[in-house]
Amino acid sequence: MKRFYLIGFTLLLAFDTVNLLCFKAAGMHALPLEMSMAWLLRVFSHPWVYGAIAGYIGAFVTWMSLLKHAPIGPAFAASHLEVVTAMALSWWVFAEPVSITQIVGAGVIVAGIICLAFAEGSEDTAGRIVPG
Repeated sequence: MKRFYLIGFTLLLAFDTVNLLCFKAAGMHALPLEMSMAWLLRVFSHPWVYGAIAGYIGAFVTWMSLLKHAPIGPAFAASHLEVVTAMALSWWVFAEPVSITQIVGAGVIVAGIICLAFAEGSEDTAGRIVPG
């Protein structure tokens, strides 16, 4: 089951991160914003929009599969790890600035997810009945 979680959360993280980066790239190509057919055609002519849609669909399917088996607390926390990966990749791909406060915040997010994972693991080994 741990392998299922590892693969599932890695896929969820990848889909969510791709989704966010594709939305950023699509948004950069969508400017200036105008309510016209020409603008819609311009937006939908970029592959980034379709990458964002595919990322959303992939994340949704992966999330639904994970929720069937994973405990909700750690699962929900781990699903927000994309904030950290999106920040790091936005710095690398889009040259966005990253402050020390953001780095510390990312560390706190990762530490919180690790704490929840260890707490859930120790509860399972303590004999708690896990619904299945």
